[in-house]
Amino acid sequence: MSLDLLQQSIFETINEKALKIEDQLEADVISYLGGIHPRYFRLFRNFVEEVKSKSGGERKKIAIFLRTAGGSPEMAELMVSVLRKHYEYVYFVVPDFAMSAGTVLCMSADKIFMDYSSSLGPIDPQVPAPDTGEYVPALGYLDKVSELTNKGDLAPADVVLLRGLDLAKLALYEQARDLSVDLLKKWLVRYKFKDWKCHRTDENKKGHRVTNEEKEERAEEIARALGDHKMWRSHGRRLDIEKLNSLRIEIDDYSYDEELKTLIREYNDPLTGYIDRMQIPLFLHSHHINP
Repeated sequence: MSLDLLQQSIFETINEKALKIEDQLEADVISYLGGIHPRYFRLFRNFVEEVKSKSGGERKKIAIFLRTAGGSPEMAELMVSVLRKHYEYVYFVVPDFAMSAGTVLCMSADKIFMDYSSSLGPIDPQVPAPDTGEYVPALGYLDKVSELTNKGDLAPADVVLLRGLDLAKLALYEQARDLSVDLLKKWLVRYKFKDWKCHRTDENKKGHRVTNEEKEERAEEIARALGDHKMWRSHGRRLDIEKLNSLRIEIDDYSYDEELKTLIREYNDPLTGYIDRMQIPLFLHSHHINP
């Protein structure tokens, strides 16, 4: 079988599974596989607009299969503005992982679908390094500066390191961190918590109506916890359903829904396997659009 015929066969199967998931979730389905960077914004915007148009524009829901190591919080904000322009309800499906800015992006969802093997990650925005333009994690630098400045006696090497720091760069990192936290707090209250009407777990408040101030407090707690590297000890730490539930983040766990789990894996696994083999840095998929 030629490469073109093999690719056609792979995508026929993938598209078939995407159609079945759309029926199951009653939502348009797309995949976003790759980094969350501003250079991809127009591609993403145009792709969502084309999917909305070709699907007939009738569905109010979209389900985004997301696999990403993270990226820019500014890009995450732009992506949410596009999704919310065209859809009333936004779901994120994370069969594998969505780290850093991917986690922030997921917090804009009405629902987050994961199973026991899925993971999100601590929020650590990536910013362009002034010297190379390459995207680097911001919080590692800020944590190191905090560690050094809180030391009583600095070693000579520490003094040299601090003197060589670019204050403008540190300010950029702080702004990226604060933006990630602010976006997460805003989106949790506006979308994830919108149907949280009554207290369910606090014995002292059970059955009482949840106030907007209480939603904001909960969002603040979650945002600070997800951004606390001392808690997670690693930029790449995997936060599974159990850890997310401990932060009181509600996840739609499909681990025990055999039909949905099978459909999700039969769609996601061949698609991500193809992307990995071809070493494609960003891939957007919809059965409405030919790859």
